[in-house]
Amino acid sequence: MSAKIVQLRRWLVILSLAIVFVCGGLLGISAPSWVAHAASGSKKAIPLVVAGTERSDPSSSMGFAPILEPALPAVVSITSSRIVKVPQVPFFNDPFFQQFFGGQVPHFPQQQREMGLGSGVIVSPDGYILTNNHVIAKATDIQVMLRDKRQFPGKVVGADPQTDIAVVKIAATGLPTIALGDSSKLEVGDYAFAIGNPFGVGETATMGIISATGRNGLDIENYEDFIQTDAAINPGNSGGALLNARGELIGINTAILSGGSGGNQGIGFAIPINMAKHVMEEILKHGKVVRGYIGVDIQEVTPNLANAFKVPAEEGALVSDVVPDSPGAKAGLQRGDVITDLDGQPVAGPNELRLAVAAMAPGTTVHMKIIRGGEVRDLSLKLGEAPAGKGGGSPLGRSAQNSPMRGVQVGELTPELRRQLGLGSEVRGVVVTARPDSSPAADAGLQSGDVIEQINRQPVNSVADYQRVIAQAGNQSLVLLVNRGGVTTFIVVQPE
Repeated sequence: MSAKIVQLRRWLVILSLAIVFVCGGLLGISAPSWVAHAASGSKKAIPLVVAGTERSDPSSSMGFAPILEPALPAVVSITSSRIVKVPQVPFFNDPFFQQFFGGQVPHFPQQQREMGLGSGVIVSPDGYILTNNHVIAKATDIQVMLRDKRQFPGKVVGADPQTDIAVVKIAATGLPTIALGDSSKLEVGDYAFAIGNPFGVGETATMGIISATGRNGLDIENYEDFIQTDAAINPGNSGGALLNARGELIGINTAILSGGSGGNQGIGFAIPINMAKHVMEEILKHGKVVRGYIGVDIQEVTPNLANAFKVPAEEGALVSDVVPDSPGAKAGLQRGDVITDLDGQPVAGPNELRLAVAAMAPGTTVHMKIIRGGEVRDLSLKLGEAPAGKGGGSPLGRSAQNSPMRGVQVGELTPELRRQLGLGSEVRGVVVTARPDSSPAADAGLQSGDVIEQINRQPVNSVADYQRVIAQAGNQSLVLLVNRGGVTTFIVVQPE
């Protein structure tokens, strides 16, 4: 091999090594950029804005303390007590049993003290507290304990059983509070934090997400627009706070679905703060909640009813009855009208209309769009004031909240529905259009699509007949003659 060839190979090796070093240096400079992009999808963490501060990641060691710590002192424990009568055993007055006690009647206490435990949220520095009505209902003594262990007697300023909201006042000033959020802006998947006193173990915070909004038809309260969350809520949490990721109060924890266990199953419900705030303002202003009133009974527009009444399916609220001399009657509303719009806002269903009317002041003039006989009409009416007392709480019309049939919705058995259900022209009754899954009617076996022909042996030929018989029966057991697919059977609906 000649010297020239060896020298040439040496220079090629040197040149190759130089190229490798140069390329390696360039890759080393650029690698951090594309490697980080591939692993995280972004070159830097997106900051979360929480309570006016920035955090790079909620799972960091910092945790959620900055959200919860300012709110914890504003959540209180509420202990209530009331005197209840003890039922007496009647057969102790029988001489046969008295002989076992020397001819004397055993003495048993006539009454006893019943204790209750719940939570509350301080919403003003001078001692106003939001809680649930069921926490303080019929209480003869209320004690409020703060986080710093100070204890004050509580006084009920007012309560609204229709929404299960109550306002309690304690004689204290300079108290910590929680800023009120806007529950209308909640979205499924938002963080949610529940604070309360579950099982009396002491102040406890739990975390989850917003599982759903606008929950209704649960037959818990008259007005339902619940926030659903999987943040752990247990007995004793009632009246406590539900917070968002900014530490704002977005709901008052109220109820759980426990599946019979009595504890948390990941399905808890809170009253939206927008509703609770409105109720509180009404209580502080009037001493009670004053609601608007139309005076109609309404029901959901099912696909079958939509075909029968020539309206879009699952849209609006179907008027099943009109209270005589009510604002609705004076404005010309009729049975069979479908209300699709209220003051320019679409009416998605009966619950949305019920909540909207309840939030309006009596005397307000509202404008509606209705569908009657397939034609769209405009209608205006002046709201009345919803009557108080049994059966008068609904802003729309009558209510059967104490009946074992509560929550059941029925409609007229039209010729079209009769054909769809395969029933002969001789069948008379009302058709069940909706029925809560958790209700006495469901326990008795009543189903949607059933035709109720009789109630307590009285013929039911119309929705008006149905409402009259239900109202007369009150909270007593009901014997229904039900036609299901042409086969009739009796079922008994027992009150809880």
